[in-house]
Amino acid sequence: MLELILLVITGVATGFLNVMAGGGSMLSVPIMIFLGVPGTVANGTNRIAILPQNISAVWAFYRKGFSNFKLSLSLGACTIPGTLIGATLAARVPNDQFNNLLAIIMVVVLIVMSLPQAKTIEPNQSPSKNRLIAGHALMVLIGFWGGFIHIGVGFLLMPVLNRVMQLDLITTNAHKVFIVLCYTSVALTVFASQIELVWKYGIALGIGTWIGAWIAANVQIERGIGAIKMTLNIVIVAFIIKLLFF
Repeated sequence: MLELILLVITGVATGFLNVMAGGGSMLSVPIMIFLGVPGTVANGTNRIAILPQNISAVWAFYRKGFSNFKLSLSLGACTIPGTLIGATLAARVPNDQFNNLLAIIMVVVLIVMSLPQAKTIEPNQSPSKNRLIAGHALMVLIGFWGGFIHIGVGFLLMPVLNRVMQLDLITTNAHKVFIVLCYTSVALTVFASQIELVWKYGIALGIGTWIGAWIAANVQIERGIGAIKMTLNIVIVAFIIKLLFF
C-alpha cells in the first residue's frame, strides 16, 4: 500500500514536470526500478501513466481555448512510424546505457532554448509552409525517441514547436501534450503485446500524473511563458547534473 501511495505522489510531480517542460519520467522510471521492476518493464509500464497525464492536459488546454486539434493530430500522426520502431526495439533490447546520450541532448536543447527568440506567430495563426513541413518531418524522429525511451521527449518537442515552427510556448505545450498522447497510445500497445507490464504501478502513477498535469496546464495558462521558461531551464540543468555525476 505504501508503495502505491509513493507512486501516486511521484506521479503528481511527474505529470507537473512533463506538462510544464519535460523530464518527469526521470522520476517515475527510477522509482519503479527502485521498487524492483526491471528497467525494460519500468520503461513500458511508465506509458500507462503518461496516457492520463496527457488526456488531462489536453482537456485543460481545450477548456482554456488553447487547442488546434487539426495541426496537433497531423503532427501526432507523423510520430507513429518512428514510435512503432522505437517501442519494438525498446521492448527487446536492454536500454540502461542511455544516460550519457540523454545528457548530451539536454545540453543541446538548453543551448537552443537559450538563444535569442525569433518572432513567434500569433496563437490564431499558422506557421509558414516550410516550417510546417520541417516540423512534421522532425516528428518522425521524435516518435522514435518517444517510443524507445520517452524520457526527455519534451526537451525535443519544445524546440521543434517553439523554434522551428515559431509557436509561442503555451501553444507549444498545448500541441506537445496532444502529440505525446498520440504516440503513447501506440507505444503502450506495443509494450503490452511484448512484455508483462506492472499495471497496478502504472495506474497508481497515472492517478498522480492526471492531477499534476491538470495543475501544470492551468498554471502556465494563468502565468504565461515566464513560468514555462523558468521550469524548463531548472529541470534541464538539474537532470544534466544528475545524469553526468550521479
